[in-house]
Amino acid sequence: MLKTFIQEREGKPPAGDFGAFERDLRSKMAEVERDLVAEELERLDVDAPVVLIDGVPHRRVLRCEETYLSAAGPVRVERTLYSTRRDGERAVSALELRAGIVEKYWTPLAAEQAVFMVAHMTPQESEALCAKLGHMQPSKSSLDRLPKQLGGEWEAQRESFEKTVRAGDIVPVEAVTVAVSLDGVLVPMRDGGREEKRARTSAEGRPASGPAGYQEVGCGTVSFYDAAGERLSTVKIGRMPEFKKSTLKKILAEELGAALGQRPELKLVTVADGANDNWDFLHGALPPSVEVLDFYHAAEHLNVALGAAYGEGTVKCRAQFDKLRLVLLEDPDGVEKIIRSLVHLTKQHPGSGRIGTELAYFRKHRRRMRYATWRAACLPIGSGVVEAACKTLAAQRMKRSGMRWRHEGGQAILTFRGLIQSERFDGAWALLAATYKAEVTLFENVIALSDYRR
Repeated sequence: MLKTFIQEREGKPPAGDFGAFERDLRSKMAEVERDLVAEELERLDVDAPVVLIDGVPHRRVLRCEETYLSAAGPVRVERTLYSTRRDGERAVSALELRAGIVEKYWTPLAAEQAVFMVAHMTPQESEALCAKLGHMQPSKSSLDRLPKQLGGEWEAQRESFEKTVRAGDIVPVEAVTVAVSLDGVLVPMRDGGREEKRARTSAEGRPASGPAGYQEVGCGTVSFYDAAGERLSTVKIGRMPEFKKSTLKKILAEELGAALGQRPELKLVTVADGANDNWDFLHGALPPSVEVLDFYHAAEHLNVALGAAYGEGTVKCRAQFDKLRLVLLEDPDGVEKIIRSLVHLTKQHPGSGRIGTELAYFRKHRRRMRYATWRAACLPIGSGVVEAACKTLAAQRMKRSGMRWRHEGGQAILTFRGLIQSERFDGAWALLAATYKAEVTLFENVIALSDYRR
């Protein structure tokens, strides 16, 4: 062990291969850690004829060895199993309940590290990283199962967990503005009807291309800004495809309610693209706000109109776009001038329905396009934060080559990535890990497990 290793090094010349020395030392340290973990787990075991679990007597049925995966690697310990001896009921371990063993295999630290890794990388990449680092070396399949199992636990108590996590958050002291945004990104779904859509497209005589089998993941953000318009922090939320992003909208409303509960004086800004469903929620379900249509989406619509008038990509189109884009951004009366310019273009090009469509878009959202006024007030005018969330929460992890997602696995990844990127992972993990733990007390010389988790 480590003591022997140290003694063997005494009086010897420095290591010729320092990398080999480091690996050897790391292996010895891990061996010591595994021995200590095993000893502590054995101390948590209970060996008695009868225990009480939630007040229900459980009788000792078996004493046997089991292997658990710790952060230092596998450890094997002897523990006692108990059962009510009812048909179909599984035996339980007092050791696992007291130690908080996750899914009957992972020690708490090992599970925390593993789910953190898989939130960032694929199970295969996580397996390779663990092998390179040494110590625990879980299989790809166990790394694939773990976030799904933990994600299921989170979803079962999601509302109470989220409420507790929010209660631990403090709105930044410097914050004067809170901004709410939502958007979506298409991800490949294993049950997204891909083959059916391909077959239908082929039957209609159209080429089988495009995002068949993709569905929209909803992403939302709640961001805080200081008086100079600098973003201070952001809460990011991702939800798997569902009708009208209903759960995402509910969570966003609760996040905003918690923030305004702490700081009711915060100025509320809502930012999104022009999708009707976004504004039905932002305008209809949230408190009155400064409603901002993302400037970059507005500029894209302006470019479409100018392309219809002058030809896409032409010198005339680019020159007019650069000019009118600045008018929209910097002129307090910018949107009205854009509308007048588009009215003029519709008269010059009466056959262009595209210009008329874009004119209607600017008229519909004109009150959400006072960009010069809001910039002067240091308010956000772009939805880049939520678009970045779409990329970092979903696209970077879920749209890699060959990937197809089911709801359960995808939601687990979105949940843990959102918690990590919102700097909430540690608090959330404490809540989740507690569901695997039980308090053990003595009761008339019988061990009582009062908080047994089924």
